[in-house]
Amino acid sequence: MFQLNPKTMKPLKLLCMFFPWVAFSLLTSCNPENLELINPNTLTPEAYFKSQLQVQRAVNAIYAELQTRGLYQRNLFFAMDNMSYEQLMNSEAEVDKLQYSHYSFDATHITIGEYWKNCYQGINRANFVISNEDIINQLPENELSQTMKKKFIGEARFLRALYYFLLVTRFGDVPLITSINNAGVTGFPRVPKAEIWSQIEKDLEIASAQCLSKSIEEKGRATSGAAWALLGKAHLFQANESSSQSDYTAAKNAFLQVLGDNENYRLEDRYLNNFEEETEHGIESIFEVEFQPELGTTDQWSADDGSGYNENTFRGMEYGVNDWFNVYPIQNMVDEFETVADNGIKTDPRKGYCIYSTGDLYDHNTRTITINDIEYYHWDTDPPWIERITRYGWRKYQNYYKRPHENSASGINTKVIRLSDVYLMMAEVENELDNKDEAITYLNDVRNRADVMMPNYGTQAMDTVYPVSNKEQIRIAIEHERKVELCNEQVRFDDLVRWRRLAAFVINDIKPFLPEYNKLNNCFDANKHYLWPIPQAEIDQNTAISQADQNYGY
Repeated sequence: MFQLNPKTMKPLKLLCMFFPWVAFSLLTSCNPENLELINPNTLTPEAYFKSQLQVQRAVNAIYAELQTRGLYQRNLFFAMDNMSYEQLMNSEAEVDKLQYSHYSFDATHITIGEYWKNCYQGINRANFVISNEDIINQLPENELSQTMKKKFIGEARFLRALYYFLLVTRFGDVPLITSINNAGVTGFPRVPKAEIWSQIEKDLEIASAQCLSKSIEEKGRATSGAAWALLGKAHLFQANESSSQSDYTAAKNAFLQVLGDNENYRLEDRYLNNFEEETEHGIESIFEVEFQPELGTTDQWSADDGSGYNENTFRGMEYGVNDWFNVYPIQNMVDEFETVADNGIKTDPRKGYCIYSTGDLYDHNTRTITINDIEYYHWDTDPPWIERITRYGWRKYQNYYKRPHENSASGINTKVIRLSDVYLMMAEVENELDNKDEAITYLNDVRNRADVMMPNYGTQAMDTVYPVSNKEQIRIAIEHERKVELCNEQVRFDDLVRWRRLAAFVINDIKPFLPEYNKLNNCFDANKHYLWPIPQAEIDQNTAISQADQNYGY
């Protein structure tokens, strides 16, 4: 089988001059016989797009970039969870991961560079399919139906929008590339982020009309519901910056397409169904990144180009309290969950669903977890002293419910968007549109999940801790609810950025209470850390981007 050589990787300025590598994303929905890789040097659109199988293979290749080291296989969850201070890292963890916690990364940061590269490789693969729509449409109906032609293009559009969403939210202005016909081009300049958002909207509007609905699509593929949900999220991000009622209304209209589809989308009665392998693609799932170790993991340590066999995420082992235990939930996160002492009625069961504490059961409820405190010795004072930190462990996305230890090949899919996220974004939209009662209803819908059933906002019990009589109070309640419902799902950092709350949270709520080691190493700068640096490798090799184009402070 032909294997792609990572050493042949091209910088962005060259990557878009060639046809992308048509490798297969090892999706759950694909047959093993269709998992061979194709030599890209032999490909031309005219010769390649001759059958449904070939079109599907080209689309599958776009998904493969989501499974790379720079994105959902390893980097993305560390970056988002560390920067949002939902967790701390043990001091012996890898330096590049610690730099997210310390905000000490710069333009040479390896995994930020991989994040950028993997997004643009995904975009290039999407462009390969979208740019050849006319050739695909020429296939006879008996080879590929019009419905299938449209849905494959819709998937490519959705994925291109998702990759650009990942870029614009982290870097701001970025190069916009929508074609593969770039012979002779030696670089692409950054364009204003408004142009990126416009392209995201265009792609998602097409995807929402052309992708299939969840009820008839293969599991793991983009659906019309996923396109609507991501479109609503894109409008909401822009509304947070513009404060425009029209942007909030556009977000609402997109979200309603999902919330009105009760056939395909409802909240799970059991919260943890969203995070266990046997219950993936459930009624609450809108879009998730696939991992299925039985299809192959031999390339798991070289997953930087979306080729080979990389059907696993390292998340279970990295976060696992019984294994590498590289991170642990910060006390601020643990304390966010309500207790009887707060509302007078009930402790939030989501704390136990999301976080392990000493004494909790695991491995089919046959063993008891013990989590040791961590100690830092401070010898630079007189007298020396010991700082003791109580640690917890993440339960969400861990395999300990069914076994005593993780292995490096976790097959639990990563949820990118699920329905409770949409409910809470809709609560935010309604609040900003001055629809107070509707906002409170959406908040309470999430709290009324069958195995959560927390006291509702607007009741006497909740008025003592989270009153909701005006817009600002509802904003605080929304932040609280999103923090506990969606913790460890890589959404809080984006929330803090789009609300312009990141600086206040880090400086006022977190930094004074950090362990001394973390406090001394924290380099957060409110003027620069809302964005990541453009990777230095891109500046060095893209003739249309210079050091003068770098984000502020880097």
